[in-house]
Amino acid sequence: MAETVRFGVSIDEELLDAFDRLVDDLGYETRSEALRDLIRERLSRQETERGNASCVGVLCYVYDHDAHDLAHRVMHLQHEYCDEVVSALHVHLDAHNCLEAVVLRGKATDLQKLAGQITTTRGIQHGQLVLTTTRAKKR
Repeated sequence: MAETVRFGVSIDEELLDAFDRLVDDLGYETRSEALRDLIRERLSRQETERGNASCVGVLCYVYDHDAHDLAHRVMHLQHEYCDEVVSALHVHLDAHNCLEAVVLRGKATDLQKLAGQITTTRGIQHGQLVLTTTRAKKR
């Protein structure tokens, strides 16, 4: 484990008060824990934005299961990315609408491309991809 280093941060009082409320709301014991997680989150986001990072993610989308041939078209797209699709969960929301949550693993660019192809398929009402890197969090 890496050595812990102390450093000082200059910050205006209003921003510090807002940060302290965030620390409290999220249940952190210390500002340091919250700051470390914020830095890790931003570094992870930067890696996923570069595109070649090894990532895991979840693509969630809602669609009307009565839309003509939609389930077949989406399934076909998932099979085109069979190396990236780890698992899929199908949930019946009501008599017509379904939610799918697809767990993905691979390069950020590939996962973003698949997400774009699925979410822009006619009949998909809306969707969102959440990515993170596969690097382990160090405490």
